[in-house]
Amino acid sequence: MEQSNNVTVFILLGLSQSKNIEIFCFALFLFCYIAIWMGNLFIMVSITCSQLNDQPMYFFLNYLSLSDLCYTSTVTPRLMTNLLAERKTISYNSCITQLFTTHFFGGVEVFILTGMAYDRYVAICKPLHYAVIMSRQRCNTIIIACCTGGFIHSASQFLLTMCLPFCGPNEIDHYFCDVYPLLKLACTNTHIIGLLVIANSGLITLVTFVVLMLSYIFTLYTLRAYSAESRSKALSTCSSHITVVVLFFAPALFIYIRPASTFPEDKVFALFYTIIAPMFNPLIYTLRNTEMKNAIRNVWCHQMLLEGK
Repeated sequence: MEQSNNVTVFILLGLSQSKNIEIFCFALFLFCYIAIWMGNLFIMVSITCSQLNDQPMYFFLNYLSLSDLCYTSTVTPRLMTNLLAERKTISYNSCITQLFTTHFFGGVEVFILTGMAYDRYVAICKPLHYAVIMSRQRCNTIIIACCTGGFIHSASQFLLTMCLPFCGPNEIDHYFCDVYPLLKLACTNTHIIGLLVIANSGLITLVTFVVLMLSYIFTLYTLRAYSAESRSKALSTCSSHITVVVLFFAPALFIYIRPASTFPEDKVFALFYTIIAPMFNPLIYTLRNTEMKNAIRNVWCHQMLLEGK
């Protein structure tokens, strides 16, 4: 396999060839990256240091914030570095590693969102059995299943890409290493591999999105029998989850559900699930969540009082 690879370094073309736009993007993404770290760490500390961690929904939210941090960190630091670099290069090994890690943490995030939807379904549709069904052991099992699913998805993408020979050219029309841009550079017929990628990334994304939306539709339908107060609280929680799902899945579906090909718009759509969604998730989950806001107030006000003493 290595004998058929003449390419040892790839050139990432990035988002723009204009230096002024690149400087602007660097400042923008630096702000976004700081906001991602602050927001998600804020949520993780607030949940871990409060009683919310005993509740399955916040248990999953804690892991979602962790996966957000890991996912965006596989892409954003190198993107910002390349925005200021004259020559935006990445070695073959680093490129393949980045592909594996982005798909691993992206897959984990997709499956955690599915676990959160299941948690809301049980809480609303089977409230009397909720504590038994969503025990801490079951929650831990779901998280392990999410990581296993992410690994299987990522490993298959990794192995498909490792089989590709690269003879040149070596310019990737993207800001990070992904399967479709690499398929475009391979010096072999990639039709079969392209179909396998669609079956892997595309169908997983589509099926998961459909299952998530159907589960929320069924859950919201069940709310008709609830009181106005309970309905309002459940609607607030579910609407936050649905917003996050749409923000993450819509651009991912645009990229991965079609036949293996690349468009200039792919780079803009990829920004949504690599940077924008991880940045807005903390806001979406806290602004309309009274329990989360109370936990933040209690944890951080208590901390400030201790420091004041």
